[in-house]
Amino acid sequence: MTETTVQRRDRLVDAAIAAAGADDFGADTWQEGLDVYLASLAESARLNEIGVGVAEDGVVADLANRLRIERWRTEHPEVAEQEIRRPIVIVGQPRTGTTILLDLMAQDPAHRAPLSWEVERPVPPPRTATYRTDPRIAECQAQFDLVDSFIPGFAAFHELGAELAQEDVRITAGDLRSMQLSLQFEVPAYNHWLLHETSMAPAYRYHRRFLQHLQSGRHGERWLLKSPAHLWSLPELLAEYPDAIVIQNHRDPLKVIASISALGASLREMTTDHFEVTRLARQYGEDICVGLDRALEARRQGLFAEGQVVDIRYQDIRHDLVGAVARIYDALGWELTAETETRMCAFLAAHPGDQEGSLQRYRFAETGLDEGLLRERVRAYQEWFDVESEQLD
Repeated sequence: MTETTVQRRDRLVDAAIAAAGADDFGADTWQEGLDVYLASLAESARLNEIGVGVAEDGVVADLANRLRIERWRTEHPEVAEQEIRRPIVIVGQPRTGTTILLDLMAQDPAHRAPLSWEVERPVPPPRTATYRTDPRIAECQAQFDLVDSFIPGFAAFHELGAELAQEDVRITAGDLRSMQLSLQFEVPAYNHWLLHETSMAPAYRYHRRFLQHLQSGRHGERWLLKSPAHLWSLPELLAEYPDAIVIQNHRDPLKVIASISALGASLREMTTDHFEVTRLARQYGEDICVGLDRALEARRQGLFAEGQVVDIRYQDIRHDLVGAVARIYDALGWELTAETETRMCAFLAAHPGDQEGSLQRYRFAETGLDEGLLRERVRAYQEWFDVESEQLD
């Protein structure tokens, strides 16, 4: 007998409860997203055996972490007293240098970035004394090492590491509101729900609880956060963190679409036997434009207070990354110490980043999109932020 979506949902929820040894999820805001996501997977994802495992294991892991965090919070009510003050949030289209900017700024001892191992295994909260020796680091790294065996070259294209900073889509996945899911799998109904039918406000409330949990064991002067997904929900982000400092990266959207199509292809080709890059490109050809429209509207409406947002262009990052970071520090009135700059340079030497030829690239022509129409669609964004058009491959 074929399993229904409701039966599948109940089975995964029961598995999460069994894994966590707890059954209190806190607010029920995750439930609608889970139902929409599972229905969309069944309708359009056409998963192979590996894909089914990846999708289901991901749901169970995220829900189990939610359960564990809620149980810990109940047993340790002082966690709720943690204050999240003036976080730094890096936003921008995907493939615009947000990840390397996060990693570099995380070299500053004043910044507390959530690392991959503590996001994937958050309970108990990490402790300062064992932050670099916790056994969960090796456990998480072993998982990441498996990725390259399934997707050769992926780590060079988008580096993974237990002690590298992790982005916020991994946290908001615990509320089943995450653009990571619509990158990994072809789930257009879920993607439409996420971008056009629901609010990210519940996800940001959960995000705050997650940060409170991590901070309860290891403090930092200020949180350093990042996700391109924030671009689509800046009002909700600022409603939850009104004192946030936002750094927005900018790049030619047409180059972004081709690049994110390559990243998505590497993920989807593993989980389905029916992948077509043109479908992925159509998704991002529309979604990127929506995100840029919303970001532009936020500026026109005066969403940010004076000095609350700093703009950085991809070309600046590409030609002089540390210099670009220095300009951000200057704009925010921070001191970039010689020690921190040395740490940043050492990180760059050890992590050269995206390697040409590590994974298949797609020329813009292969996306099936109309260059002229799309260029006109993003013209207002490029003119407002003075973003140059790049040569398309």
